[in-house]
Amino acid sequence: QVQLVESGGGLVQAGGSLRLSCGVSGRTFSSYFMGWFRQAPGKAREFVAAISRSGTNTGYADSVKGRFTISRDNAKNTVYLQMNSLKLEDAAVYYCAAGAGGYTSGRVSVASAYSYWGQGTQVTVSS
Repeated sequence: QVQLVESGGGLVQAGGSLRLSCGVSGRTFSSYFMGWFRQAPGKAREFVAAISRSGTNTGYADSVKGRFTISRDNAKNTVYLQMNSLKLEDAAVYYCAAGAGGYTSGRVSVASAYSYWGQGTQVTVSS
C-alpha cells in the first residue's frame, strides 16, 4: 500500500503564497498519477489539481487555474502544490491522493479515481 503525508499548511494572508508537499512511501510512486483535493467546512470535497505519472500532463480546477501549480519529483517521491495569490475561498483542508490507471481529464478530477489519500493539511487564509 501507498502512504501519503501532507505538509506545508498554515495561516497565510489573502494574496500570499503557500507551498504544500506530499511525501509518498512505497516503491511505485512513479506509477501513480497524483492529485490535490480540498474540503472546506460544510462543503463537498472538490478537485484542485492533478498530474500524470511522468509529470508531463497537468490539470486544474477553473477556480485555481493561473494561481496554483502542481508538480512532482519522482526521485523524491513527492508531489507539490504551489499556491499563489491566495483568496479567502481557498481556505480548506487540502488532501493529497494517488491513483492508478490512465490519466484522463475526466478521471483525475473525480475523487473516486484515487485509491490512496493523505490525512490532509489545513490551509487558513486571512483577510
